[in-house]
Amino acid sequence: MKPIALLIHVTDVVSGIDWYRKAFPEAKPVYLEKFNLTVLDINGFMIEIVQADDKVGSGKLGTVMYWSIPNLNSTLNHFKNLGAKLYRGPISIENGLSMCQIEDPFGNIIGLRGRDE
Repeated sequence: MKPIALLIHVTDVVSGIDWYRKAFPEAKPVYLEKFNLTVLDINGFMIEIVQADDKVGSGKLGTVMYWSIPNLNSTLNHFKNLGAKLYRGPISIENGLSMCQIEDPFGNIIGLRGRDE
């Protein structure tokens, strides 16, 4: 098994897609007409921005996806420039890496792991 998709629940799908396209500039938008859904494809891994509802709201609900990045400081600055806020960390972890969590404008948490260079 391997991860294939991450659903991110937001209160405004259009704003969510716009923000995540800027946050992950390597992602290619793919419109799925049958489902009226635009997904962001990163080399076969899909970020699916979907409407929050009564069953699954947006925000900090427990699951955090961590992204491996080459440089924690520059990536953290990239997200902050888009309106994300540092939520937790950074802290040092194994093999000279550090990790932190940021909060997107919709209240969701994104994990980042990389070097502090």
